Amino acid sequence: MAIPDYQSIMLPLLRFASDMNEHSTRESIEVMANEFELSDEERKELLPSGQQSVFDNRVGWARTYLKKAGLLESTKRGYFKITEEGLRVLGTEPEKIDVDLLKQYSSFLDFQNIKRDKNTGISDQNISTNTPEEQIEVVYQKMEDSLAQEILQQVKKISPSFFERLVIDLLLKMGYGGSRKNAGKAIGKSGDEGIDGVINEDRLGLDVIYIQAKRWENPVGRPEIQKFVGALQGQRARKGIFITTSAFTNDAVAYASSIDTKVVLIDGNYLANLMITFNIGVSSVKSYDIKRVDLDYFTEE
Repeated sequence: MAIPDYQSIMLPLLRFASDMNEHSTRESIEVMANEFELSDEERKELLPSGQQSVFDNRVGWARTYLKKAGLLESTKRGYFKITEEGLRVLGTEPEKIDVDLLKQYSSFLDFQNIKRDKNTGISDQNISTNTPEEQIEVVYQKMEDSLAQEILQQVKKISPSFFERLVIDLLLKMGYGGSRKNAGKAIGKSGDEGIDGVINEDRLGLDVIYIQAKRWENPVGRPEIQKFVGALQGQRARKGIFITTSAFTNDAVAYASSIDTKVVLIDGNYLANLMITFNIGVSSVKSYDIKRVDLDYFTEE
């Protein structure tokens, strides 16, 4: 089944806590995953940032919203239990618990008012379907995608020699080639619309990787990959990276994945995203820290 949204988790989570015992967040995540019969793939599905699973995030926010309404309460860091009001709500046998039901509580309305006062631009409709982290990450991903397109446009405009330097910079940041001096020698001279050469896979030079890079507009097809593989065999090389500013045809991708020689294909979008990840040609404008209350600090011994 599909991963439930955080509102759908609220009622099962409150029922889970109805035994009036103290429960950990991790325990509740496991119980809810079984409740909704999630597969391993669904459990492992990550937010765009890759920092947290979607389901863990939604269980966490279901718990937070129930706490803001006073139906659950924190006992210590990472633990919670049901309140008398939570038991009362369960006693009414509600068909569901959602944001609309929680709006009857002034503490929850105060929580929502804080969000509105900060002009987050989050509508009630969005609040009812996505967790705050999901909303932030969706916007963040859109910004990343837009930045990647801008980067790719710039890469397509640069000279072959600049493209050579860009590839060297990226590979060095990724841990290949050792020093810039060694990497520059390994890459060699620019060719027509691209570069060809070898670079150390590690700083000690225990293995080498053959590289071909093409600043193309048209998709790279299977014949080009076959030529590249032939060049690898001629060099007795076992690994290769083919970089293009365009894309690869389906035949090219299928061929690269079916051969024994390890060939990594990096298209324009992948190249731009690697540049963002390793800070090549980009600079940070602003960063935000997302913080939570440290309940351990407030625990009196």
